Amino acid sequence: MIDGTNLNAFLPVGNANIRLDNGVAQAEVGTGYLWTKKPYQNFELSAEVYVDSVANSGIMIRCSDPKKIGAEFCYEFNVWDARPDPTYATGAIVNVSKVSDFPKSINRWNTLNIKANGPHLQFMVNGIKTADVQNSKLPDGGSIALQFDGFVKFRNVWVRPL
Repeated sequence: MIDGTNLNAFLPVGNANIRLDNGVAQAEVGTGYLWTKKPYQNFELSAEVYVDSVANSGIMIRCSDPKKIGAEFCYEFNVWDARPDPTYATGAIVNVSKVSDFPKSINRWNTLNIKANGPHLQFMVNGIKTADVQNSKLPDGGSIALQFDGFVKFRNVWVRPL
């Protein structure tokens, strides 16, 4: 999806200044998403993300409307160390799976791995499993949205159908 050459798999949503710079999708200001043009059902996803100390990022899955992106409408696999309520900080699936000792993500590259197979959702941050739950509040298919809120970079993003 992001191999360093283009962002053709995505539609930009929001006002973040998202662009490809030296093979990395990044933004420094604004809030927005890279929304996949193609929906995905059951899959494994891997991505590397870099955030600064205040950035709010993550990956939304099973989204159905680019005008409604967030934990109310998608599963939000969170990367946000500075979240006011740390129970859904980095490593959590917001409003689905809490994290008690969240992995710190600021000012370095982090590897995110997501597995979504029917109602079974798993999240790993830097090789540490932070969530493993069954949840069927959303349909099994939909778009994926990479979140940019502040200084955020994504690279080496791929998805493999299950």
